[in-house]
Amino acid sequence: MFTAETWPIGANMLSFGSRTPDGTPTVEASSAVWASQLRQVKELGVDQIDPTDAWLPLAQLSDERVEEFRRVLDGEGMTLSSISMTRSSVVDVDSGEQNLADALRFLEIAPSFGVGVVNTGFMQAITPAQQKAIWFWLADGHVDDPALRDLAIERVRTLGDAARGHGIEVSLEMYEDTYIGTADDAVAFLKDVDHESVGLNPDLGNLVRLHREVEPWPDMFEKVLPHSNFWHIKNYSRDHDPATGAYATAPMPLKYGYVNYRTVIRRALELGYSGPFCCEHYGSDSLGVVAENVHYIRQVLASALA
Repeated sequence: MFTAETWPIGANMLSFGSRTPDGTPTVEASSAVWASQLRQVKELGVDQIDPTDAWLPLAQLSDERVEEFRRVLDGEGMTLSSISMTRSSVVDVDSGEQNLADALRFLEIAPSFGVGVVNTGFMQAITPAQQKAIWFWLADGHVDDPALRDLAIERVRTLGDAARGHGIEVSLEMYEDTYIGTADDAVAFLKDVDHESVGLNPDLGNLVRLHREVEPWPDMFEKVLPHSNFWHIKNYSRDHDPATGAYATAPMPLKYGYVNYRTVIRRALELGYSGPFCCEHYGSDSLGVVAENVHYIRQVLASALA
């Protein structure tokens, strides 16, 4: 069992985006650029990251460049808490097969970095309308096709088999309007997958930020936490005016948002949660907020585990 100090809690490198300031894709950037960005995380007192494919898609690196990344990571005194795929659905009608191949490559790479879980999901690229919105979740995005649900189950089982072969696990990220877009849908989908190496990522921040009615967060967490093996964790303010029907949401540090994560994390531990955390935040100084969230989680763990 982990202690509060040793629990894997990583910073999502999405804060740096997929391109360097001069427009070079991060995947093509020099190792010096990677080191510089990692150093910014380290300077905030965080020594673990999740190299999401929205920052550096390790699955697309040659074996030589994977080893180059490993040397950079070691040189900065950092490790990986987890590996996440973002907007890389294995049933995307255009790139689903490539996304499946990438996911299998991630599962192959992960153990060599000491990573025990690879996260994926069914969200897809944001739409032009979402790109124009102040916050992308304010516009409607991709909606999963019910006709492809059986294929999604089949491909997730393929990932589960591969994960089991490598001694690790797959986690499925909850996201609106996908096969796992509500607590009930997520639990039902996981039941249909029926694989011991596949669990849920209870990323309910993706849901509480929506400008629509959502199930109360305590009820959602109670349903999904028993099935969770990894956690993208973030918080938002949330307000609703019944008189007008208007909603208002915005990103917030874990400590200050709508969800009381002190109670949720303690409840997760009671239910046996032992997976990594990956801290995310959108807007403002996202990296700074992520670092605050890492330290907050460690404090909550220390209290809960005492």
